[in-house]
Amino acid sequence: MATNSGELLVVTTTHDEEAKARALAADVVGARLAACAQVYPIRSVYWWDGEVQDAAEWRIDLKTRAELAPELVEFIGERHEYDTPEVVAVPVVAGSAAYLEWVRTETAGR
Repeated sequence: MATNSGELLVVTTTHDEEAKARALAADVVGARLAACAQVYPIRSVYWWDGEVQDAAEWRIDLKTRAELAPELVEFIGERHEYDTPEVVAVPVVAGSAAYLEWVRTETAGR
C-alpha cells in the first residue's frame, strides 16, 4: 500500500440515466481528464424545489490528478443536463502503488 499526498482524487458526479452517465464517463476518460470511471446505480434523497426528492441515479466516480480538477469540473458542467450537478472531489490517501502510478500515467498528457 502506497500513501498519496493528495495528488490524486476521486471526483464524483451523478446522472439520471445509465446511458447519459456512461457517455459522460467515456467523454471524460477520452479527454484524458480521468484515467478511469466507474458507473453504478444508486438512490439519491435530497432537498430540491422546496421538498424532499427520492430518485434513481447513476453515480460516476472518476480517478484523476488534483491539478486536473478545475478543468474536469468545467468539462462536466458544460455537458451536464442538471441545473446543479453534483461534482465533489475527495483525496485518495492511499492505494496500490501500481494503480496510483497508472492513474498518473494515464492522465499525464493533460
